[in-house]
Amino acid sequence: MDNWFKEHVDFPLIGIVVLLTLIGIASVYSATYDAGASIFFEKQLLWAGAGLLLMIMVTMVPLRTLQLLSYPLYSVSIMFLTIVLITGKTVAGSKSWLGFQGLGLQPSEIAKVTTILALAYYLSHRHVQLYRAKNIFITVSIVLLPVLFIILQPDMGTAIIYLGMLLVVLYWAGASNFLMLTFLAPVAAAVASLFGITPFVIVVALTLAILFLLHENRFFSAIVFSLTVLVGVSVQFIFGKLPLHQQKRILTFLNPDVDPLGAGYNVIQSKIAIGSGGVFGKGFLKGTQTQLNFIPAQWTDFIYCVPSEEFGFLGAFAILVLLTIVLFKGIYISSIVKSRFASIVAIGIVATFAVHMMINIGMATGIMPVIGVPLPLLSYGGSNLLTNMIMVGLLLNMYANRKEY
Repeated sequence: MDNWFKEHVDFPLIGIVVLLTLIGIASVYSATYDAGASIFFEKQLLWAGAGLLLMIMVTMVPLRTLQLLSYPLYSVSIMFLTIVLITGKTVAGSKSWLGFQGLGLQPSEIAKVTTILALAYYLSHRHVQLYRAKNIFITVSIVLLPVLFIILQPDMGTAIIYLGMLLVVLYWAGASNFLMLTFLAPVAAAVASLFGITPFVIVVALTLAILFLLHENRFFSAIVFSLTVLVGVSVQFIFGKLPLHQQKRILTFLNPDVDPLGAGYNVIQSKIAIGSGGVFGKGFLKGTQTQLNFIPAQWTDFIYCVPSEEFGFLGAFAILVLLTIVLFKGIYISSIVKSRFASIVAIGIVATFAVHMMINIGMATGIMPVIGVPLPLLSYGGSNLLTNMIMVGLLLNMYANRKEY
């Protein structure tokens, strides 16, 4: 029996995930301690317990059953994304919640899992090759369909998570360098144009150089290059059409001091909290930025500030190490499984976690725009925590069934 557990259960991954969840619960407790919001801590405890149960249940589902359920679950999630646009509850400007007897469910979170499953199931078919236009179109459409509904809520932060996951999965599934450049070059040009003409010109020049080195069809290369330039030039026009609060977030990202008491307030206070922790921190429940509530609702998107202030650089670094180990465990699992479906599911989960981490910690440290993305396993939020636990359960499932085709 002991040998069976050693063979089928990834105990280190379970231990790290439980530890991160406990750190998150402690951080939520600290952030709500003097904020008159203890109800959030109590709810997080319940969500964590339910999440661990879900993680165990998902681990035990046969791999073949997961494959067969991929499309039906994806269809149900699309249905809920449709329903939320009609009857959903608006929170922080986004109509992205469904209410059930006092509890809120965010379908866009659960749809992350079903989209990964559907994407993996489609790409695992032998006839699907990513050099065929039809296969590329269907692959991209599987992700863009939920993204469309999410943008309509609107929730750009969650939409970006899906798109980041798609790019990683495409690469892992065998997309050519030219196809990856087709997706990445316009995005890079758009971001660069926000910083000025010089970064934009550099990106355009690099795109031209890479296209030359790839020796692809000249017609298609010209299309990619033209699209890159067009997207970059169009950014300022699109920026002017964005809602005012989104414009402020982008301007704040470029320079938080533009609006220090408005859109830039959270970023400035977050950087102060992280910096004031020093090397060893101020101690649990002794962080001044946290306990004096300088950052509103700090237990959500800015949860990383709490352990950073209370346990200093060592605490912040330890969390980064633990989260990174989860990513590497996922990459390891995706590389050793025999099933192509399992491999793509695992890498999709890794990509989702990685994009969350990059954006959330980037927000807290002021190197990314504030777009409302939680930190996996740590931030308060039932839908997000349950989704994270389900994804960890899928990783454990892939590991347990790693010898199945």
